[in-house]
Amino acid sequence: MTARLAFSGLALAGLACLAALLLIGADDQQQRVPADAAQIVRIYPHDSTAFTEGLFFQDGHLYESTGQVGHSSIRKVTLETGKVVREVIVPAPYFGEGIIAWGKQIISLTWQHQTGFRWTLDGFRKIGKFAYPGEGWALTSDGKAIIMSDGTPELRFLDPVTLKEQRRLRVTLNGRPLAKINEIEYVEGEILANIWQTNYIVRIDPVSGKVIAAIDLSALTQSVNPTDSNAVPNGIAWDADHRRLFVTGKLWPVLFEITPPKSAPAKP
Repeated sequence: MTARLAFSGLALAGLACLAALLLIGADDQQQRVPADAAQIVRIYPHDSTAFTEGLFFQDGHLYESTGQVGHSSIRKVTLETGKVVREVIVPAPYFGEGIIAWGKQIISLTWQHQTGFRWTLDGFRKIGKFAYPGEGWALTSDGKAIIMSDGTPELRFLDPVTLKEQRRLRVTLNGRPLAKINEIEYVEGEILANIWQTNYIVRIDPVSGKVIAAIDLSALTQSVNPTDSNAVPNGIAWDADHRRLFVTGKLWPVLFEITPPKSAPAKP
């Protein structure tokens, strides 16, 4: 079921509630953006203590990073059982954030320490670190560059070898900058992004930066029935070989496989 909704900016009302991202009945002069309710394909177990910050799927396993100082980690997880088969702790004072694989390495961010780390993909051995200005929120890759979110309306494109910033892409909705871009995943020519403290994943055109559509996770959040205000949707992983899209949230006891967006990108 598709609702024809119009974005009217992001209004955050504090950590205790999910902000309204889409407003019904916008002015006809505003561009209307389709928001499709997520269709559940399958449900998998997920560690309900995991403060999910980053997620990706590779070689049959999920890789997940968790946050909170003193509880941050990077994990390799069996999809079917939710069992953690490998884990490395990201020690205090760091607050772990997003992760992405590049070659035989995992690249990870931290929130406010302007420091990222390199780890071996096969053994989670720390092999280096790098610096960046501002906050670190999430990572993905389009196969050419590593894409980074930092909580602002701008996505950074990094050289995957040096991790130096190459350029930025400003994300807009009806011509207005869209902030609080959290976990991101590159899926079939689009950047999918959780918007922090909302039930929406937005679909971003990686050339123009325009939001072209959204996925509404409201029913998934309701089914989880979170009691912690921090337990918001966060975490997107894409299995390109089998066209499976996985989503979860911070402190959620389950991970959902949902129907992926249409292969043909929506038109702005």
